[in-house]
Amino acid sequence: MAKSVTHALIGILAGDGRIDIRAPAPVAEWRSPDDPRRAITLDQLLRMSSGLAFIESYVPDAPSDVIEMLWGKGRDDVAHFAASFPLAHAPDSFWAYSSGTTNIVARLAADAAGARGPAFEAFMRKRLFAPLGMNSALPKFDAAGTFIGSSFLFATARDFARFGLLYLRDGIWDGARIVPEGWVDYARTPTIQQTSDQGRYGAHWWLDIAGPGSFSANGYEGQFIIIVPQRDLVLVRLGKSPAEVQDRVKQWLRELAECFPLIA
Repeated sequence: MAKSVTHALIGILAGDGRIDIRAPAPVAEWRSPDDPRRAITLDQLLRMSSGLAFIESYVPDAPSDVIEMLWGKGRDDVAHFAASFPLAHAPDSFWAYSSGTTNIVARLAADAAGARGPAFEAFMRKRLFAPLGMNSALPKFDAAGTFIGSSFLFATARDFARFGLLYLRDGIWDGARIVPEGWVDYARTPTIQQTSDQGRYGAHWWLDIAGPGSFSANGYEGQFIIIVPQRDLVLVRLGKSPAEVQDRVKQWLRELAECFPLIA
């Protein structure tokens, strides 16, 4: 779910004119003129179609780059760890879910804001959390001062619902635009490179969990913010469920959403 909040932060910075999602991402580790990763755009990072190698696995005793990044040798500088991986595929040719990708994006957001650590947290609170009244929001940072946007943002269910309502209302809160016009539509535009059976993906948001047109922020162990524009509905679920029952959880949430009427 933190990934979708990271999407909102990039939107705020794009609206300020401080970041361009269509341009090659200014990642320090890729500055060499002959580095093929220099061509990767922020849009491709947001869509998980950068082509960077990364093993997103939480299975015990199996190879896992995400565990090494969050709790192993990469934990003090998660973005540097993720940005050090080579290309496994040409950019924009292959989709692969990667928490490492999001931490690269989170550092790019900090660079665009000109702030790290507590200063970037202050930016998050001023531009996103405070306007929405998300007083419980607690982002976590690594030792390098990068928001661990892949994984670690805590809040109450009501505050996550506020964030979902922002996206249900096209980025407008109490009459004020928080993310630019069109940013929500960008989030829910399908990534054409995706061939995964995990469900369709947009730009740091999942698609269709509660039927066509819905989109969602999905947590690791069955946490969800589900937005169903056709029903003018936001659902939040913060329970913890093991992987083997999460398909049943999704089915239950889909059935729950269908209890609410379609809007005219």
